[in-house]
Amino acid sequence: MHEVKKLLLQAVKDAYNEDIEIVLTRPDEKFGDFATNVALQLGKKVGQKPRDIAEKIASEISKDEKVAKAEVAGPGFINITMTDQEIFNSADKAATIKPQTYKDEVVVAEYSDPNPFKVLHAGHVYTTVVGDGIATLFEIAGAKVHRVNFGGDVGRHVAITMWVILQKLGGENPEKLTSIPEKDRTQWLADCYVEGNNIFETDDQIKVEMIALNKRIYKIHSDNDHDSDFAKIYWLARQWSYEAFDAFYDRLGTKMEKYYPESEVADLGITKVKEQLAKGVFEESDGAVIFPGEKYDLHTRVFINSEGLPTYEAKDIGVVLQKYEDYHFDRSVIVTDNEQQQYMSVIIKAIEQFAPKLAKATTYIPHGKVKLAGGVKMSSRKGNIIKASEVLDVTAEALRESDRNADEDVVLAAVKYAFLKYRIGGDIIYDPKESVSLQGNSGPYLQYAHARACSILAKVKSSKPTEHNFEPMERSLARKIGEYPEVVEKAVTDLMPHHIAVYLYELAQAFNRFYEKNRVVDDAREAIRVQLVKAYRDTLADGLSILKIKAPEKM
Repeated sequence: MHEVKKLLLQAVKDAYNEDIEIVLTRPDEKFGDFATNVALQLGKKVGQKPRDIAEKIASEISKDEKVAKAEVAGPGFINITMTDQEIFNSADKAATIKPQTYKDEVVVAEYSDPNPFKVLHAGHVYTTVVGDGIATLFEIAGAKVHRVNFGGDVGRHVAITMWVILQKLGGENPEKLTSIPEKDRTQWLADCYVEGNNIFETDDQIKVEMIALNKRIYKIHSDNDHDSDFAKIYWLARQWSYEAFDAFYDRLGTKMEKYYPESEVADLGITKVKEQLAKGVFEESDGAVIFPGEKYDLHTRVFINSEGLPTYEAKDIGVVLQKYEDYHFDRSVIVTDNEQQQYMSVIIKAIEQFAPKLAKATTYIPHGKVKLAGGVKMSSRKGNIIKASEVLDVTAEALRESDRNADEDVVLAAVKYAFLKYRIGGDIIYDPKESVSLQGNSGPYLQYAHARACSILAKVKSSKPTEHNFEPMERSLARKIGEYPEVVEKAVTDLMPHHIAVYLYELAQAFNRFYEKNRVVDDAREAIRVQLVKAYRDTLADGLSILKIKAPEKM
């Protein structure tokens, strides 16, 4: 596509001495490989009829050896058909071409953001898969990517959990934590949180105790206390959470370079907010420090509460500043639930007032929620939290129910593809049975498609053909393979992995149509068809790798 754009740009320059943005589309195959309305764009500029302009440009680009023909249609559209050799060349190298949109840029990708002392749920699976997909798009486009997350190791949820822990341990008795089996630790903490949350909402007297405990937890950090019994309980419970996070990321096939606990950035956030309070960016209100969002058509939020403690807002200021101090990034991407959209708008607007370049370099990408298809029974808290492990376990069960191997790579392919095939932004419906179907639009289907191509290639020993004169269905498949670099570039530009997922499914369908009517092994056209199967396999494998899905040779 880039080469065709260059041809058109040169033809326009030579004929009319004009610089113009060339827009190419992929028309129905019967009309050609590319189409452009450049003549319509030029009509008013040069004072000529678009069709006359189109005839002139078409005649000029037809002289290029890569172009089989260029024809004018309608009032001045140009349909361009490439040679079979050029279509083959595009297919043959499709998997190797990547945009360099972010070449040598430093990108910090913050996503997943689980909180210690709380259970990992389905939303964490989704945001981790999506965030990792976006981070990978930056990487293939030439960026150096640092994957990080940000979690609340201080705050109300920690205080209410710690209150229950102390009741269960009979006081500040850290040695009693050793009696909890390793496999039960994270669930035990989650149960403590649920119990504490219910008490917080119903018992005002204990609520006061929990609020006081919150201040005590902040003091652990300010005093760097690791020796008191209370601190020992806190640090060990926090460590259990981080160990669970590591295991979770390892299972999903990703790795966080750095965890940013709120406790480590809170002071930085407070300092910056107080500094900017003196400069008029923030204001005092009833003993608290607020950002007056109404001035910017946003809503006002508290950054330091009346007790002098930082809110989530101040901590978010702190983590943005700390990320920049650590990495001096060119771009920072934050991926969270779309419930945070208005909140993040306030954070970025506040930063813009004192660090405009930092705000400009920060991109917020909201996503929707994961919802289950009807009829799937899963455990939950109050019916609204689905544990992360259950998402994977129920998928494995769906594989076993269909008499298939519930291999972890297949389970992950099912879950990742089911999440990544949708455009980021809206809620998605996750159906475990649909996600493992070999007849539908699923990750295992694409894994099987790759294994099938490998199986075909294992049976042949054809040499490379010296020329490529395609039959219609061969050309159609080669043309589809050749679209891959354009799809990857669009995914990178939009930061939307679903473009690749959708394309891979279309590619697998195109191959199936081809293979149904075209024998490869022991056929007179085996040599050229083997090259097509290789290009198809390599492209499929490359696309799956971007989605962090393994491409098996056997299945």
